[in-house]
Amino acid sequence: MVLTIELLDSKRHNRSAFFSGNDNLDNYIRKFASQDLKKKVATVFVLIDSPSTDIIAYYTLSSYTLDINDLNETFAKSLPRYPLLPAILLGRLAVDSSRQGQGLGETMLIDAMKRALRTTEQVASVFVIVEAIDEKAVTFYQKYGFQQFKEYPFKLYLPVKEIEELCQRFDV
Repeated sequence: MVLTIELLDSKRHNRSAFFSGNDNLDNYIRKFASQDLKKKVATVFVLIDSPSTDIIAYYTLSSYTLDINDLNETFAKSLPRYPLLPAILLGRLAVDSSRQGQGLGETMLIDAMKRALRTTEQVASVFVIVEAIDEKAVTFYQKYGFQQFKEYPFKLYLPVKEIEELCQRFDV
């Protein structure tokens, strides 16, 4: 068995068995993920334990624009004064309940950060934004340096410069 992260293939990957314990995250991968992928709304990456095609974990990435006024003043001062800044959105990240507590959330997050960093070489982005589903998720992201928006406590950001450091720390 080999853990592999790859782009969702709705004809190959088994989405029906995925159960994270959160109905929104479970319904998304089962019912909407392949549509988002086809319509270029989000890319969906899945973790499988090959040769099995059952999805163990997944995350989504998409483009995003950030209103500079949503950032704390100190940090915003170091940025160009454009009203909107380019970013990458990590919209969802979930791990199947049978595999939670094994560090796979971290594996998926670091993979997403690595992909985001590579993307910024081709299409500029200042941050990665995450939308945490609950307080537990907020705490998870904060462990990796994400900071909360001043008015949106479940939305967090991590500057690309810090993503570079994070990837170096995890040797990716």
